[in-house]
Amino acid sequence: MSTKITVIGAGSVGSAITNDIMVQGIASEVVLIDINKQKAMGEALDIYQGAPFCSPAIIRSGEYEDAEGSQIVIITSGLPRKPGQSRLELAQANVNILKEITPQIVKYAPDAIYILVANPVDILTYVFTKISGIPENRILGSGTVLDTSRLQSELAKRFHISPKNVHAHVYGEHGDSSFVPWSLAAIANNKIDNYKDNVGDSSCIRWDGDHEAVEEFVKRSGAQVIKNKGATFYAVAISVCHICKCILNGSGTALTVSTMMHGEYGVEDVCLSTLALVGSDGVHTKIISPLTPEETAKMQFSAQKLREIIDGLEI
Repeated sequence: MSTKITVIGAGSVGSAITNDIMVQGIASEVVLIDINKQKAMGEALDIYQGAPFCSPAIIRSGEYEDAEGSQIVIITSGLPRKPGQSRLELAQANVNILKEITPQIVKYAPDAIYILVANPVDILTYVFTKISGIPENRILGSGTVLDTSRLQSELAKRFHISPKNVHAHVYGEHGDSSFVPWSLAAIANNKIDNYKDNVGDSSCIRWDGDHEAVEEFVKRSGAQVIKNKGATFYAVAISVCHICKCILNGSGTALTVSTMMHGEYGVEDVCLSTLALVGSDGVHTKIISPLTPEETAKMQFSAQKLREIIDGLEI
């Protein structure tokens, strides 16, 4: 079965996603759309010329009408975050860009599953949900999937174990008010703070329950990359491709994607990240985890910070 994905935005993130889609053999056709048509054409040509070394795929630039028949549409268009700038400071400018894009793309791809990637991703996911007319289950933000990957990779280093044996996630905003529900975190089927005591040789494990230090590392990782090299795109591209694979394989994978909240954890009418089952119909269902009262309060605080931004926007 042929698979078609449209990527809107030919900047560093959109181009990296398109390249990874081809390298990983996720789709048989990718359409890259950008207001800068010359840039989109150049990126598509550059990526496609590596096709002989990958699974067969067509990579091309196009117009909105070329998105027709896409199973997935990925929206990366927006101004990038500058050094020292928060994701939320980008809000109105990128909301305006999204408002311009939305009616043009949904006209030609009304049945696609939409993945919002541009920042602030929770705000843009909320706006897209409100203005697009696309059913909520087919709208998701990349949310804290990348934050969770950063968390799991850091914990894997500290515990000297494969990241696949790390079960810990980042909830809330993709930003400063995110948090880790440590009560749910586990290493190889052991509560995270008990694992070191339950393994025979713990000499290589660097863990003293320093939850705050790990959370701070996760929150600051994106800003650190931007400070050092000007932009983040490799890790986010891999994380978005993982979301695409979870959608297309249809098996139902638990991911911390950003979705509209309807009273879960006492949160209403904002988009933020919790665990959800993602598959062929998009977001199949949310997974309501048993958070502690303190963690629930952190979730509500994150929602409040997002609500304050939303209330100040022109949508």
